[in-house]
Amino acid sequence: MAARSSSGAVPHPIIRRESHRGSVDTNELNGGHLRQSENRQSDPIVNPIATPTPAPTTEPVSRAKHFPGSGSSADQVLAELEAKRSDDVRWNEGRTFGLVFDGGDEVRHVAESAAQTFLHENALNTTAFPSLGAIQSELCAWTADLLHGPEGTAGFVTSGGTESILCAVEAARERAQVERGIHEPEIVLATSAHAAFHKAARLFGLRPRVVDVTADWTPDLDAMADAVNDRTALVVASAPQYPQGVVDPVEDIAQMAASVGASCHVDACMGAFVLPFAAMEEPDMWSAPPWDLAIEGVTSISADIHKLGYAPKGVSVLLHRSKTLRRYQTFDFDGWLGGRYVTPNLQGTRSGLPMAAAWAVVRFLGTDGYRRLVRTTISAADQIRTGVRAVDGLAVPSSCRHHLLSITADPYTDHPLDPFSVGDAMAARGWHHDRQGPPDGLHLTVSAGNAPVVDRWLSDLAGAVDDVRSSAGSAPVNPVTGAYSTLE
Repeated sequence: MAARSSSGAVPHPIIRRESHRGSVDTNELNGGHLRQSENRQSDPIVNPIATPTPAPTTEPVSRAKHFPGSGSSADQVLAELEAKRSDDVRWNEGRTFGLVFDGGDEVRHVAESAAQTFLHENALNTTAFPSLGAIQSELCAWTADLLHGPEGTAGFVTSGGTESILCAVEAARERAQVERGIHEPEIVLATSAHAAFHKAARLFGLRPRVVDVTADWTPDLDAMADAVNDRTALVVASAPQYPQGVVDPVEDIAQMAASVGASCHVDACMGAFVLPFAAMEEPDMWSAPPWDLAIEGVTSISADIHKLGYAPKGVSVLLHRSKTLRRYQTFDFDGWLGGRYVTPNLQGTRSGLPMAAAWAVVRFLGTDGYRRLVRTTISAADQIRTGVRAVDGLAVPSSCRHHLLSITADPYTDHPLDPFSVGDAMAARGWHHDRQGPPDGLHLTVSAGNAPVVDRWLSDLAGAVDDVRSSAGSAPVNPVTGAYSTLE
């Protein structure tokens, strides 16, 4: 049986330790699977992924198909809505490790009160609603200060991490065309970068150049350097990347982008409201390598306040290094009979509710409140990592040390456990974990709302492991990977 690393992190067998050069061009498809680019000099570190075909549903979901003929009482309507929630995950009990992040009763109260106040306001026109213009400006300024933005940093509020990424990719494409005359732009990113970058590439006509990760789950910098060229519009870094929770070497990646005049976007949707406060709390244990706008070559960064900023969905901030760079994000059209139409992101009408709630939460918590929540969160995540690594058959890949982690089969034991079977057994006990792969694993985004129930979670994990061992050989009930799935 092979030994674990000194950190306790376990690399997966499909990850090789040597460096690899070359990249995968995801425009080259063959039978639903990625085909290697001709410039590739070695096998991909992570096996190519095919989009899974969803299994046919055996029981049709009953839905009302006809528009209501007459109204119903408010009590009846609200009762029906409440009934629809009966099978939803119990996030307010700390039983989800993702999707909703709970900062506690006081944070919820402040957010809900602000949301009620701005329930009907529309940020499509901040001249009509100057309150929303001020809220947006202050959220961007506060976030820029937190992320070491230089003088002149500018941004906009978006609906979430995906929209922030989409807008960043579009802005990079526009910049590459205007400043460098690139009409066949490419985006360079690692297999660990968020899938929203691929969505953006498809929507906005960029060719993805995908590079492998190395044994520590960070991008293969040699392969990335080979992939960057005079057609590169954007190079992507993550802080941290979602699947294994490690921070990319952003300084190196930004330097590569700058060497060809390309943009560099840092996806800090998961880390922007954790990493700064973690470094304040425990500089020696919880600091990360440089990753934000303090790095000269970083041209944009995204930060989700509705994740570990503890605001309700959906609100994110996309910052650009300057107003000059931000202008590439804005759509300005003056050829419509309705007049000049200018929008800063993908939406036209924008609800004032999320940005007002986010503003209220940030003002309520401040630096001291976030430091407290981050300490609670990372301490809970450390307790979970320690407990999982003590289970023969399970592993936590990577040396992640913040709030993200995954649980996989331990390849260095004689009795590896199938993580999806463990997930089924935990689901039967009322816990929700997203599933991902490769490698197959359960994903956890730990937040302060999980901290009170960590002991219960670890106890249930022990019971789930016993169940899986006693039913060895049976297939998991839900073997399909995919943390984000809305098929209907």
